[in-house]
Amino acid sequence: KPKRCLPIQCGGVGGPLAISPLLFHPNAKGSQIIMDLAQKTVKRQASFCNAITFSNRPIALYEQVRLKITKKQCCWSGALRLGFTSKDPSRINPDNLPKYACPDLVSQSGFWAKALPEEFANEGNVIAFWVDKKGRVFYRINESSPMLFFSGVRTAEPLWALIDVYGLTRGVQLLDSEIVPPDCLRPRSFTTVRSSSLRREADDSRLSVSLCDLNLHAHRHTLHLASASSSSTCPIPQNSLNSQQSSLLPPALESDLHFHQLRGAHIKTLDEQTVARSEHTREERTLVFTDRPLRTGETVFIKVTKSSPARSGSLSYGVTSCDPAMLRPSDLPYNPEALVDRKEFWAVCRVPTPLQSSDILGFLVNQEGEVILSHNGTNVGMQVCVDNSRPLWMFFGLHGAVTQLRILGSTHLGDPRTTSSPSSPSSSPHTPSALGSGSSDPVLNGGMCSAAYCSSAGGTTPNSPVSLPKSPTFPSGHGAWPDECSICYENTVDTVIYACGHMCLCYTCGLKLKKMSNACCPICRRQIKDIIKTYRST
Repeated sequence: KPKRCLPIQCGGVGGPLAISPLLFHPNAKGSQIIMDLAQKTVKRQASFCNAITFSNRPIALYEQVRLKITKKQCCWSGALRLGFTSKDPSRINPDNLPKYACPDLVSQSGFWAKALPEEFANEGNVIAFWVDKKGRVFYRINESSPMLFFSGVRTAEPLWALIDVYGLTRGVQLLDSEIVPPDCLRPRSFTTVRSSSLRREADDSRLSVSLCDLNLHAHRHTLHLASASSSSTCPIPQNSLNSQQSSLLPPALESDLHFHQLRGAHIKTLDEQTVARSEHTREERTLVFTDRPLRTGETVFIKVTKSSPARSGSLSYGVTSCDPAMLRPSDLPYNPEALVDRKEFWAVCRVPTPLQSSDILGFLVNQEGEVILSHNGTNVGMQVCVDNSRPLWMFFGLHGAVTQLRILGSTHLGDPRTTSSPSSPSSSPHTPSALGSGSSDPVLNGGMCSAAYCSSAGGTTPNSPVSLPKSPTFPSGHGAWPDECSICYENTVDTVIYACGHMCLCYTCGLKLKKMSNACCPICRRQIKDIIKTYRST
């Protein structure tokens, strides 16, 4: 059993060691680092990198640098990078700091660091690491037994702590440091007892692969020569998954969105309700919901983390005015499209393109009530138009090839109509691309979407064609009659759709639309039972 570690004596008179409290260096830090006034807590504000930090003073041999993980962001891979440097951070220009500690900094002389295993990067964990007189670096998790991290550190010169708040780890807090008595470190603690766990960490497929995870000390001089021309760029992608994902996502994501506790019987949620996994080989009850309603103008980003090529079928998704807390697992059907028969508002769609692992989907409900889909940063377009006058929850059905989803986060824009970036796509309701009349359009042919409106007061009842709900597409204040047909944009609107009651078509386009299979209203996606030509009194 390891002996009790001794606390650092801060400025003690006559003591063997007088060290000031350990803080983060106030100036030498990455561009994404936000530091509190006490210099004890740092947080990465965006992205997954550019978050290198240092200690404000040199670290003594056997002095434990103790960190508490205060924030975890599950949309990335990789975790904390920990180590030491013989370079005084006060002489480091923050503008010249690279994106990554590994391999950018460790390829330079005087920097040593390695990635912490991902399974230890959980909120609340306390990580301690230190270096002994032989240049070996050890770490422990929550006062567990010490484990050998890496070796090769030059201890003949002062060493500062190096902490890269990378990937999954978004925020850390420095705790009071402690001295580890040298006799606590017995050789057998790192031979037979820990060799298996070290091999298990090295073989874990979930760990991100980077140059600093390998023992390349013998080749550091070669890497240093290769990176001497530009120390601020990374010649080899440190983590291709994060780099690809970063290019498909906005720089800042809100992480308050999770999956609801109510879910299908064959779904399991993991990682603080941000991951949904199908637990059945067949397509069974696999619906999951968001834990809160969506905000107008909010884009939700979902990542496919597991897929099965042997299975066919695309991802089902949709929005509903039904609070999931009012449902029971037995209320959820095997087929999500059966939900449109319920009394609440349900709109069910399927992603029109095949999905693979690591694909990222964005779902936006804009002010016009349009649900707009993006796939790997590419705007797919409007999929369905919904009633956003009431709270709407989003849901997903893990049917077909998609077997696991992760909520990456969301962004919220005040007016999404002014946004044209791929990560927050928008589509004008008056463009032919959104409401075109071609039969190849998945929105018009009705093969991808179906919806049902709530029959309660204030909603549109199925048997009341004279109840004319306010169309989310046409602005109020321009009279009760829209001027142009939503399909041809040439003829005047003179036709009402039965049974939803929307007036948005000319009679010619209405006849063509009615003849299509599964014809539905361009506004609300309800099935067209008939079209009625109308006449103005003037």
